[in-house]
Amino acid sequence: MKWLLLVGFAYLLGSVPCGVVVARLLGQDDPRSGGSGNIGATNVARMVGRAAGIATLAGDVLKGLIPTAWAGASFASPWAVAGVGLAAYLGHLFPLYLGFKGGKGVATGLGVFLGLAPGAALLAAGVFGGVAWRGRLVSLASLCAAGVLPLLLAFLGAPLAYVVLGVVVGGLSVWKHGGNIERLLDGTESRLGRAA
Repeated sequence: MKWLLLVGFAYLLGSVPCGVVVARLLGQDDPRSGGSGNIGATNVARMVGRAAGIATLAGDVLKGLIPTAWAGASFASPWAVAGVGLAAYLGHLFPLYLGFKGGKGVATGLGVFLGLAPGAALLAAGVFGGVAWRGRLVSLASLCAAGVLPLLLAFLGAPLAYVVLGVVVGGLSVWKHGGNIERLLDGTESRLGRAA
């Protein structure tokens, strides 16, 4: 029962659209109304400003980290902890509060894995940062980080449950970035510092 309650809490917390909340608190338009139409930190930064983007990033990371860290302190089974992390991640992708139309989950996924396997998560974040700095393509950086994360988890000896979750999260990330992949292939994807 406790596990089910925590799964529910993780999903509801993951569903909180931090980008929309931040924009409205600042008296700005809903980030879904312009740019890429996404609720994530990159589009919020474009639409509302860098500080709002940073606040959105922090909120999205925390809503993945908090329930996962709580689960890690409460349950011995890696599968139980991974289930809570998946619930938080799915909350961001399919949020109850936005008609199940959410973001791409990169920051929330980072938060989940910071709670599960911080070493692998930080290395994947480093891959993201390096690719984003080099090519100024957030989508490509996200895809590279999602692709390398399961490998890092396996290499660093994470429990099988976490590796499986890494594969699931990576696969969902690729699916959510379908439009970005098309634009990357035809050379029209927006770069950092340019309008979407």
